[in-house]
Amino acid sequence: MKQTDKSKISTKDKILDVALDLFSQKGYMGVSVREITREVGIKESSLYNHFQNKDEILETIFNLFRQEFAKTLPPITVLDDILASSTLEGFFERGFQNFKEHINQPKNEKFWRILFIEQYRDPMAREIFLYDIIKSTLDFLEIVFEKLIALGKIKKMTPNLLASEYQYPMFSMLAEYNMLRFDQKDTSDIERKMKDHIHFFISTVKL
Repeated sequence: MKQTDKSKISTKDKILDVALDLFSQKGYMGVSVREITREVGIKESSLYNHFQNKDEILETIFNLFRQEFAKTLPPITVLDDILASSTLEGFFERGFQNFKEHINQPKNEKFWRILFIEQYRDPMAREIFLYDIIKSTLDFLEIVFEKLIALGKIKKMTPNLLASEYQYPMFSMLAEYNMLRFDQKDTSDIERKMKDHIHFFISTVKL
């Protein structure tokens, strides 16, 4: 029985890996169950031992993305210690580096491609983009700026405005970074612009 369970887990993981690869190349609508099972090397009927349908495969992929993206932000519980021991430049540069390390992992890069492809077709993709990515990041940064003001490291300004002013340009540049990577083009210029944005922003808000 244990061997059977391991075999099922392995097959399920392979289905997800193949679907992730195919969806990231062709989009959800461009991939059939038959194509997934052919790439996995199983019968179509065998896929339904692991997933009810193709929709459930995509939903599982989106949930995995949520888990991975959540790792790019440090827990609020350790934020005070991080901010107290970091320079402004060091904190924001580390955040930028964390995202780069996240997106440069092949599996995460495929997650992002699917999200960009599906965001106007699939409600869950929109929810992830609007809430898990945009809102959660802005909420986190609002807390960061509140704490930085309290620590006397930056000017007394509206925290949610600071979060928006800092992050919305970054969202745009990160989208460009993702697209350049997808086309296997040089990203050095956009990376430089993101670093320049960090330093420019800090220079305008620090005391």
